[in-house]
Amino acid sequence: MTNKAKNRSDTDPDTSRQPSKIFLVAPEVDNHTLLEYACVSLASANAMASDFARSLSGAQSNALLGIQQSIMLGELAVNRVLDNLDSP
Repeated sequence: MTNKAKNRSDTDPDTSRQPSKIFLVAPEVDNHTLLEYACVSLASANAMASDFARSLSGAQSNALLGIQQSIMLGELAVNRVLDNLDSP
């Protein structure tokens, strides 16, 4: 696909979205497993961002801590959904 064709399809709202086939989640994976994976991924990103923020200073550290907090909020939301799915 040429760049011109690619750019047109990226901005044309009438063009149907074709997801990349480079990375796919197997369609038979259940929602609970996907949420568990998302939770672990967010926890890892949270820890990495927190560790990296400690090596920075000033505005850069503060910006990364803000990103880390957003990751943490996503992790909390996924955990709540998992709790809701597991409760009787």
